[in-house]
Amino acid sequence: MRIALHTKVRADRIEEYEAAHREVPAELTTAIRAAGATSWTIWRSGTDLFHVIDCADYARLLAELEQLPVNVAWQARMGELLDVAHDYSSDGAAAGLPVAWEL
Repeated sequence: MRIALHTKVRADRIEEYEAAHREVPAELTTAIRAAGATSWTIWRSGTDLFHVIDCADYARLLAELEQLPVNVAWQARMGELLDVAHDYSSDGAAAGLPVAWEL
């Protein structure tokens, strides 16, 4: 399945956000893949962040990552940089953007 999300980086923290994503911990990327993601891409337009995640089951991905210490630490770091954060709770599974058109 493919999920699209929208989050927002704080305008004064864009450089820090991008620097952090050049150094995503290997333990976290391994955990994301183990939870079923085959790819995750983030695009930035100004402060808007658009994520596209390919995964077997998005609700399962969130459930497996939500309390994982490496992800909790990463989300705390991102919480300092974001105005709108990625929701890892069970409610977050319904937060995907609806498809408006597809070729």
